[in-house]
Amino acid sequence: MSELGNPEPLSRVFLDLGPFTIYWYGVIIATGLFIGLWMATKESQRLGLPKDIFVDLLVFAIPIAILSARIYYVIFEWNRFKDASFIEMIAVWEGGIAIHGALIGSVLTALVFARVRKVSFWKLADIAAPSIILGQAVGRWGNFMNQEAHGGPVSESFYENVMQYFPDFIVNQMVIDGTLYHPTFLYESVWNFLVLALLLYLRRVNPKRGEIFLTYVIAYSIGRFFIEGMRTDSLYVFEVIRMAQAISVALVVGAVLLMIFRRRQNPDLVSYDYVEPKKKAKGKKKSKKK
Repeated sequence: MSELGNPEPLSRVFLDLGPFTIYWYGVIIATGLFIGLWMATKESQRLGLPKDIFVDLLVFAIPIAILSARIYYVIFEWNRFKDASFIEMIAVWEGGIAIHGALIGSVLTALVFARVRKVSFWKLADIAAPSIILGQAVGRWGNFMNQEAHGGPVSESFYENVMQYFPDFIVNQMVIDGTLYHPTFLYESVWNFLVLALLLYLRRVNPKRGEIFLTYVIAYSIGRFFIEGMRTDSLYVFEVIRMAQAISVALVVGAVLLMIFRRRQNPDLVSYDYVEPKKKAKGKKKSKKK
């Protein structure tokens, strides 16, 4: 796609404060996190949990998720990091975290948290699932600002039939060193928003406890499997198998089997009563007793 030239990429810097630099990547990740927290807080209150329970959970989950996401990434990119300094290894603001690593850390943290607080892990997971996928959908735009997590070069036919209709700022940002690449960050972001819509719908059909979260695992993993096959920066196992694809297959199979097992073991699994809360009547004033 040489006719597109080599446009100037969008700045990765959100705010430069001299010795401190705030990057768009971090701002976008934080935005997704706060919106997701707001959603989870509203839903937890509606289901009778303390309004601050997810704030308490995130105090532990966020640092553990970031750490596990970076460790996961560094392990599978060890050839790149084996001679790197400690600062280079922990430089998450430069990009380079793996969502599967973050999910592993978050789930383990939630399991321990639920046990300590004596609440149902599945209830917490079901409430959190829409927030997680929303955070992932928003967070992929951080990859966009960093010009990372993209696919291979775009063909002439794909550009003429599809990508020329994309907004110019997306097309221009996907031109790197004169080559136009597939915006796989966009494909995954759109897929994640569709998964979010599915999960919000499931809330209204009285699902069995745990099945919103398991549906999230299945639906996200299906999309990730196919989109991962387009990416050029995949982490590999034995330099042959794309790690994200292998994990996606394992998660789909595991979640489906777990859903079937839980229903067979306990046909009377607790369901949720997803009924909209009653709104307070307007215009009515309390009568004063004399």
